[in-house]
Amino acid sequence: MTFFDQLQSETADARAHVTSAPVITAIREGRFNLEGYTWFLTQAYHHVKHTVPLMMACGAQLPARLEFVRKALVEYIDEEYGHDEWILNDLVACGEDREAMRNSRPDASIELMVAYLYDAIQRGNPATFFGMVQVLEGTSIELATPLGKAIQTQLGLPDKAFSYLYSHGELDQEHFEFFRNLMNDITDPDDQQAIIQGARMVYRLYGDMLHNIPLETGTKEPGHEAA
Repeated sequence: MTFFDQLQSETADARAHVTSAPVITAIREGRFNLEGYTWFLTQAYHHVKHTVPLMMACGAQLPARLEFVRKALVEYIDEEYGHDEWILNDLVACGEDREAMRNSRPDASIELMVAYLYDAIQRGNPATFFGMVQVLEGTSIELATPLGKAIQTQLGLPDKAFSYLYSHGELDQEHFEFFRNLMNDITDPDDQQAIIQGARMVYRLYGDMLHNIPLETGTKEPGHEAA
């Protein structure tokens, strides 16, 4: 079994926390509103703005034996830079104020997810970062484009309100193949376990955020509240 296949297998239970979020059913049943979409985009902004800094932190901490991973991060950084501003553009297209969104506070689930990753990179194994890549790029491929189109149809929003969802659904097909190949080149058992544990934690926290998205009733599931 390749390490990528092992990673998929050993995180299947954790991944179910993401795919079981009520928001997914709500979108498919037409029970999703603008409040829910802008709340999701705001949370996306608060973690995506850390993607490049996390990559830089990871690259700085990687040992020499993972130099090929550091090289891959250079490519990742170039492709991911500025995506947080795309999300702010989407929020403006939804009628939100750019600076108010920029200065808002994230849900506690996202605050904890970002803090966990910085801490794991600095105090643990920097390869933990790739657990986040497993979660976010995999989730984008499975959900972003089809759900984005359903949301757009329901809410009647312009294309310029969906640059984040649509671009990631398409771009991450290529990114995920790149990621798959990169993971299969990681052979150290400690690095592999760090990535698996990182993915499990991020599935949990990112899933908590999805479970907290306001639905048609304006309520959220019990869970982490805003920090």
